[in-house]
Amino acid sequence: MGLQGLCRLMSRFNSYKRTNIILQHLKMSNHTDAAAEVLLERKGCAGVITLNRPRFLNTLTLGMIRQIYAQLKKWEQDPKTFLIIIKGAGEKAFCAGGDIRALSEARNTNQKMLQDLFREEYILNNAIDSCQKPYIALIHGITMGGGVGVSVHGQFRVATEKSVFAMPETAIGLFPDVGGGYFLPRLQGKLGYFLALTGFRLKGRDVYTAGIATHFVDFEKLGMLEEDLLALKSPSKENIADVLETYHAKSKTDQDKPFILEEHMDKINSWFSANTVEQIVDNLQQDGSSFALEQLKVIKKMSPTSLKITLRQLMEGSSKTLPEVLIMEYRLSQACMKGHDFHEGVRAVLIDKDQSPKWKPADLKEVTDEDLNDYFKSLGSNDLKF
Repeated sequence: MGLQGLCRLMSRFNSYKRTNIILQHLKMSNHTDAAAEVLLERKGCAGVITLNRPRFLNTLTLGMIRQIYAQLKKWEQDPKTFLIIIKGAGEKAFCAGGDIRALSEARNTNQKMLQDLFREEYILNNAIDSCQKPYIALIHGITMGGGVGVSVHGQFRVATEKSVFAMPETAIGLFPDVGGGYFLPRLQGKLGYFLALTGFRLKGRDVYTAGIATHFVDFEKLGMLEEDLLALKSPSKENIADVLETYHAKSKTDQDKPFILEEHMDKINSWFSANTVEQIVDNLQQDGSSFALEQLKVIKKMSPTSLKITLRQLMEGSSKTLPEVLIMEYRLSQACMKGHDFHEGVRAVLIDKDQSPKWKPADLKEVTDEDLNDYFKSLGSNDLKF
């Protein structure tokens, strides 16, 4: 072979080699992207969980739930890990909930996923509540549904002026799960019942005032707070609380601003003390104020079945332990997956986006106690177990 032929052969070989390297890199990139939905890192004295789907507002997938649970259990037993921090990537959201569109799509293709996701998510919620290490959730940005589940059960929750909290599930034919039946009825007065039935959004310092967050810190100081927590040497729970309290005390944003619902709380406590959704609706109609009529308009858009499930869920949950509530909510989740309204809600809000769900039944009166009992009944050997 002449010199020119050898050069051509070497050129083809190098081109082939480069192509192979590029293909390998692409495969690795795809793998890394899939594996990086959640980042689990040891930093300083802490284990740090970063929900890493900013394009999707850090919504939770089953894979993320499994990774977080496994790592949480490891850190809990690790003598070098003194606290656990969870946060969201990007500035828009801590976590906007679970991937409900994927849930709805799985109805006809993957029934097991519907069981596994709810079961494992609720087991994670309970593990956070019972975690032996201080657990700190930095709930900056949108914090809804599943995002509330991986934060509110922790020992410390830090809100910022950009925090947005809501449990909007009745608008999509679901109910405020992830332990909503436990923490919502334990908020001041009937605030939790109001938030659960209307999906009302709390923002900024109001998330702290309502009791969802334990501390409030200005967003621009959040990075410094995390650094100071990571720099602690073998900290006790009290040392961690002192750092959080110091930052909280220095945060002046909206410090003198009254709670957004303050002027309405007496009425909210009265309206939402009723034992039936129908009576709550009557209370709002009879009041007739602009605020009451605004809430009435919102409630009338929600799934009648979801409204009735939610009220009973909170009433029963008010005297249950968190594990008992999660067992109840798992039963409700599986019944809702088999029903009509959740899939119709997802269609109307996320798929067709016509915002006009056709609920079945369409009227509160048509949702009977017998219907409700079916949602709450035991699943026997398929019940959630801890």
